[in-house]
Amino acid sequence: ISICRDLPNIEVITFSVNGISDLEPLNQCQNLSELYLRKNNITSLNELFYLKNLPRLRVLWLSENPCCGSDPHRYRMTVLRNLPSLQKLDNQAVTEEELSQALVDGEEITAPPARRSTENGCPESTESSAAEFTTETESELLNFSLEETNKIREELGMKPVPRDKFSSFSPRETDCNRKKRNNVLNAILLLMKELDVEGLEIIQQTVGRRLQAFRKKELQEE
Repeated sequence: ISICRDLPNIEVITFSVNGISDLEPLNQCQNLSELYLRKNNITSLNELFYLKNLPRLRVLWLSENPCCGSDPHRYRMTVLRNLPSLQKLDNQAVTEEELSQALVDGEEITAPPARRSTENGCPESTESSAAEFTTETESELLNFSLEETNKIREELGMKPVPRDKFSSFSPRETDCNRKKRNNVLNAILLLMKELDVEGLEIIQQTVGRRLQAFRKKELQEE
Protein backbone atom coordinates (compact mmCIF):
# COMPACT_ATOMS: atom_id res chain seq x y z
CA ILE A 1 0.00 0.00 0.00
CA SER A 2 3.01 2.30 0.39
CA ILE A 3 2.95 2.74 -3.40
CA CYS A 4 -0.05 5.05 -2.90
CA ARG A 5 2.24 7.78 -1.55
CA ASP A 6 3.41 8.31 -5.12
CA LEU A 7 -0.07 8.25 -6.68
CA PRO A 8 -1.82 11.45 -5.55
CA ASN A 9 -4.21 11.42 -8.53
CA ILE A 10 -5.57 7.89 -8.12
CA GLU A 11 -9.37 7.88 -7.83
CA VAL A 12 -10.32 4.25 -7.09
CA ILE A 13 -8.36 1.80 -4.93
CA THR A 14 -9.27 -1.85 -4.32
CA PHE A 15 -7.16 -3.52 -1.64
CA SER A 16 -9.62 -6.05 -0.24
CA VAL A 17 -8.15 -9.23 1.30
CA ASN A 18 -4.55 -8.02 1.50
CA GLY A 19 -3.55 -8.09 5.17
CA ILE A 20 -3.38 -4.28 5.25
CA SER A 21 -3.17 -2.70 8.70
CA ASP A 22 -1.88 0.86 8.08
CA LEU A 23 -3.77 3.51 6.09
CA GLU A 24 -1.20 6.29 6.46
CA PRO A 25 0.01 6.07 2.81
CA LEU A 26 -3.49 6.99 1.62
CA ASN A 27 -3.48 10.48 3.11
CA GLN A 28 -1.70 11.76 0.00
CA CYS A 29 -4.44 10.56 -2.38
CA GLN A 30 -6.39 13.80 -2.60
CA ASN A 31 -8.44 12.66 -5.61
CA LEU A 32 -9.49 9.35 -4.08
CA SER A 33 -13.24 8.82 -4.40
CA GLU A 34 -13.67 5.06 -3.83
CA LEU A 35 -11.74 2.88 -1.37
CA TYR A 36 -12.33 -0.85 -0.91
CA LEU A 37 -10.61 -2.39 2.14
CA ARG A 38 -12.90 -5.29 3.04
CA LYS A 39 -11.41 -8.18 5.01
CA ASN A 40 -8.01 -6.78 5.90
CA ASN A 41 -6.09 -6.46 9.14
CA ILE A 42 -7.13 -2.95 10.25
CA THR A 43 -7.36 -3.18 14.03
CA SER A 44 -8.14 0.42 15.01
CA LEU A 45 -10.74 2.91 13.80
CA ASN A 46 -8.09 5.55 14.48
CA GLU A 47 -6.76 4.64 11.04
CA LEU A 48 -9.65 6.80 9.77
CA PHE A 49 -7.51 9.76 10.82
CA TYR A 50 -5.60 9.35 7.56
CA LEU A 51 -8.80 9.54 5.48
CA LYS A 52 -10.34 12.61 7.09
CA ASN A 53 -8.60 15.06 4.76
CA LEU A 54 -9.53 13.32 1.51
CA PRO A 55 -12.12 15.77 0.10
CA ARG A 56 -13.50 13.53 -2.65
CA LEU A 57 -13.91 10.24 -0.78
CA ARG A 58 -17.51 9.09 -1.30
CA VAL A 59 -17.39 5.29 -1.11
CA LEU A 60 -15.70 3.23 1.61
CA TRP A 61 -15.92 -0.52 2.21
CA LEU A 62 -14.29 -1.39 5.53
CA SER A 63 -16.35 -4.33 6.79
CA GLU A 64 -14.81 -7.59 8.02
CA ASN A 65 -11.87 -5.83 9.63
CA PRO A 66 -11.03 -6.18 13.35
CA CYS A 67 -11.72 -2.46 13.84
CA CYS A 68 -15.43 -3.02 13.15
CA GLY A 69 -15.73 -4.62 16.60
CA SER A 70 -18.85 -6.24 18.04
CA ASP A 71 -21.10 -3.15 17.94
CA PRO A 72 -22.12 -2.44 14.32
CA HIS A 73 -24.00 0.75 15.26
CA ARG A 74 -21.07 2.31 17.10
CA TYR A 75 -18.72 1.34 14.28
CA ARG A 76 -20.91 2.88 11.57
CA MET A 77 -21.60 6.03 13.60
CA THR A 78 -17.89 6.55 14.27
CA VAL A 79 -16.99 6.17 10.61
CA LEU A 80 -19.70 8.60 9.52
CA ARG A 81 -18.84 11.16 12.18
CA ASN A 82 -15.29 11.31 10.91
CA LEU A 83 -16.09 10.91 7.22
CA PRO A 84 -19.39 12.81 6.80
CA SER A 85 -18.91 13.16 3.03
CA LEU A 86 -19.38 9.44 2.46
CA GLN A 87 -22.35 8.49 0.30
CA LYS A 88 -21.95 4.76 0.75
CA LEU A 89 -20.35 2.76 3.59
CA ASP A 90 -19.93 -1.02 3.32
CA ASN A 91 -22.17 -1.13 0.26
CA GLN A 92 -25.00 0.61 2.15
CA ALA A 93 -26.17 4.12 1.28
CA VAL A 94 -25.60 6.81 3.91
CA THR A 95 -28.68 8.80 4.96
CA GLU A 96 -29.01 12.33 6.33
CA GLU A 97 -30.53 10.86 9.49
CA GLU A 98 -27.44 8.71 10.04
CA LEU A 99 -25.12 11.68 9.60
CA SER A 100 -27.08 13.61 12.24
CA GLN A 101 -27.11 10.64 14.62
CA ALA A 102 -23.37 10.13 14.09
CA LEU A 103 -22.72 13.48 15.77
CA VAL A 104 -24.27 12.02 18.92
CA ASP A 105 -23.32 8.33 18.84
CA GLY A 106 -20.04 8.43 16.93
CA GLU A 107 -16.61 8.93 18.41
CA GLU A 108 -14.48 11.81 17.12
CA ILE A 109 -11.01 10.68 16.00
CA THR A 110 -8.42 13.39 16.53
CA ALA A 111 -5.13 11.48 16.39
CA PRO A 112 -3.57 8.63 14.41
CA PRO A 113 -3.19 5.20 16.02
CA ALA A 114 -0.13 4.43 18.09
CA ARG A 115 2.30 2.17 16.26
CA ARG A 116 3.95 -0.84 17.84
CA SER A 117 7.67 -1.47 17.42
CA THR A 118 8.85 -3.18 14.27
CA GLU A 119 11.60 -5.64 13.59
CA ASN A 120 13.28 -5.91 10.18
CA GLY A 121 10.55 -3.71 8.74
CA CYS A 122 7.78 -6.18 9.49
CA PRO A 123 5.15 -4.89 11.96
CA GLU A 124 4.39 -7.01 14.97
CA SER A 125 0.91 -8.50 15.02
CA THR A 126 -1.46 -7.89 17.89
CA GLU A 127 -3.45 -10.78 19.32
CA SER A 128 -6.66 -9.57 17.70
CA SER A 129 -5.03 -9.09 14.31
CA ALA A 130 -3.49 -12.54 14.45
CA ALA A 131 -6.90 -14.00 15.18
CA GLU A 132 -8.56 -12.16 12.31
CA PHE A 133 -5.84 -12.77 9.73
CA THR A 134 -6.62 -16.43 9.26
CA THR A 135 -5.18 -19.07 7.01
CA GLU A 136 -8.27 -18.65 4.86
CA THR A 137 -7.44 -14.99 4.35
CA GLU A 138 -3.84 -15.77 3.47
CA SER A 139 -4.98 -18.27 0.88
CA GLU A 140 -6.97 -15.50 -0.82
CA LEU A 141 -3.85 -13.41 -1.39
CA LEU A 142 -2.69 -13.44 -4.98
CA ASN A 143 -0.10 -16.11 -5.71
CA PHE A 144 2.09 -14.76 -8.48
CA SER A 145 3.49 -17.93 -10.04
CA LEU A 146 5.95 -18.05 -12.91
CA GLU A 147 3.08 -18.42 -15.38
CA GLU A 148 1.25 -15.38 -14.01
CA THR A 149 4.42 -13.31 -13.89
CA ASN A 150 5.19 -14.07 -17.53
CA LYS A 151 1.63 -13.20 -18.50
CA ILE A 152 2.09 -9.78 -16.95
CA ARG A 153 5.43 -9.33 -18.70
CA GLU A 154 3.83 -10.30 -22.01
CA GLU A 155 1.17 -7.61 -21.56
CA LEU A 156 3.98 -5.11 -21.01
CA GLY A 157 5.76 -6.26 -24.18
CA MET A 158 8.60 -7.89 -22.21
CA LYS A 159 10.30 -11.24 -22.65
CA PRO A 160 9.24 -14.11 -20.35
CA VAL A 161 11.40 -15.08 -17.40
CA PRO A 162 13.16 -18.46 -17.81
CA ARG A 163 12.25 -20.99 -15.14
CA ASP A 164 15.84 -21.22 -13.88
CA LYS A 165 15.88 -17.45 -13.33
CA PHE A 166 12.58 -17.31 -11.45
CA SER A 167 13.03 -17.01 -7.71
CA SER A 168 10.80 -14.09 -6.77
CA PHE A 169 8.87 -16.18 -4.27
CA SER A 170 11.52 -18.56 -3.06
CA PRO A 171 10.56 -20.58 0.04
CA ARG A 172 13.63 -19.06 1.66
CA GLU A 173 11.89 -15.69 1.84
CA THR A 174 10.21 -14.73 5.08
CA ASP A 175 6.43 -14.55 5.23
CA CYS A 176 6.73 -10.82 5.83
CA ASN A 177 8.71 -10.16 2.65
CA ARG A 178 6.50 -12.46 0.60
CA LYS A 179 3.32 -10.71 1.74
CA LYS A 180 4.83 -7.30 1.07
CA ARG A 181 5.77 -8.31 -2.46
CA ASN A 182 2.34 -9.84 -3.07
CA ASN A 183 0.70 -6.60 -1.96
CA VAL A 184 2.93 -4.41 -4.13
CA LEU A 185 2.32 -6.57 -7.21
CA ASN A 186 -1.40 -6.60 -6.50
CA ALA A 187 -1.42 -2.82 -6.21
CA ILE A 188 0.51 -2.36 -9.46
CA LEU A 189 -1.84 -4.63 -11.40
CA LEU A 190 -4.90 -2.87 -10.04
CA LEU A 191 -3.51 0.57 -10.82
CA MET A 192 -2.53 -0.44 -14.34
CA LYS A 193 -6.21 -0.83 -15.17
CA GLU A 194 -6.63 2.90 -14.59
CA LEU A 195 -3.93 3.88 -17.10
CA ASP A 196 -4.32 4.86 -20.73
CA VAL A 197 -1.93 3.93 -23.56
CA GLU A 198 0.46 6.76 -22.72
CA GLY A 199 0.61 5.70 -19.07
CA LEU A 200 1.25 2.07 -19.96
CA GLU A 201 4.04 3.10 -22.32
CA ILE A 202 5.69 5.03 -19.50
CA ILE A 203 5.49 1.94 -17.29
CA GLN A 204 6.97 -0.22 -20.03
CA GLN A 205 9.89 2.17 -20.50
CA THR A 206 10.49 2.43 -16.76
CA VAL A 207 10.41 -1.34 -16.29
CA GLY A 208 12.79 -1.77 -19.23
CA ARG A 209 15.31 0.64 -17.73
CA ARG A 210 15.08 -1.02 -14.34
CA LEU A 211 15.58 -4.47 -15.80
CA GLN A 212 18.64 -3.25 -17.68
CA ALA A 213 20.05 -1.89 -14.44
CA PHE A 214 19.46 -5.25 -12.70
CA ARG A 215 21.10 -7.16 -15.55
CA LYS A 216 24.09 -4.82 -15.49
CA LYS A 217 24.43 -5.37 -11.77
CA GLU A 218 24.26 -9.16 -12.20
CA LEU A 219 27.00 -9.06 -14.83
CA GLN A 220 29.20 -6.96 -12.56
CA GLU A 221 28.69 -9.43 -9.69
CA GLU A 222 29.60 -12.35 -11.94
